[in-house]
Amino acid sequence: MAQAGLPPRFAGLAGRLHIPLAARIAQACAGRDTPLVVGLCAPQGAGKSTLTALVTRLLRNRGLKTANLSLDDLYLTHAERLALGRTVHPLLRTRGVPGTHDIPLGLSVLDALTRPGRVLLPRFDKPADDRAPVADFEPFEGPAQVILLEGWCVGARPQPEAVLDEPVNALEREEDPAGVWRGFANAALAGPYRGLFDRIDLLVAMSAPDFATVRAWRGQQEQRLRHDLTARGRDPRLAMDEMALDRFVAHYQRLTEWIARDLPPRANIAIRLDAEREPVEMRGF
Repeated sequence: MAQAGLPPRFAGLAGRLHIPLAARIAQACAGRDTPLVVGLCAPQGAGKSTLTALVTRLLRNRGLKTANLSLDDLYLTHAERLALGRTVHPLLRTRGVPGTHDIPLGLSVLDALTRPGRVLLPRFDKPADDRAPVADFEPFEGPAQVILLEGWCVGARPQPEAVLDEPVNALEREEDPAGVWRGFANAALAGPYRGLFDRIDLLVAMSAPDFATVRAWRGQQEQRLRHDLTARGRDPRLAMDEMALDRFVAHYQRLTEWIARDLPPRANIAIRLDAEREPVEMRGF
């Protein structure tokens, strides 16, 4: 809590959520001779990174070799997304939707984590909007016993084709009137992403009250990023202002709302959060 700057009330939340979740994962891991891949899906700003960090520590304290990999760290490089923007649709220059991740990289990391030896876990530099240099990748000594794969669309399925026709916001209406961008993202979920998500043995789904709450949470994240950049001597203007953030989160709205409806009933563990990120309903523990 001290390292992450978390408030005192977090101790109660950890007792209700993080510690029982770690125990549930450890139970599912018992007796396996291959790594248990745990998929953790939660909307932006819901606390995925904090949850993953604490659950990783709790599992390691139980003696389980635990690696964590964020879907965010698998984003295509800036140059690769610029190329997609030229050849497929301009909106693909912005990281986020399915189709903007390096799925073969993710699969190769999962494969490497099943074997003995040193594995470099990729990392993405969000302020720079590009993959971090290899020197900043996190080393892990395999094989892992637990792999935590977290991300905002982990485990997502494609939407029915019929619902793609109607835009969900101004971004889609004005910048993707023919539905090329959202169709590309949907096809990616039906194709390459399915191969990655099929590796998941235990799926955890966290959901927010609504998309307005997700936008508020994402704004808090950007505020913390601004403070962090200042503390590290980097330009705080690398963080998004309110207008840029509104446009950015609009890229995520369609699938965030779809996942909130479709994923919890299918998940092994489902956690419904209130606006304060407190669990109001938990299933599967």
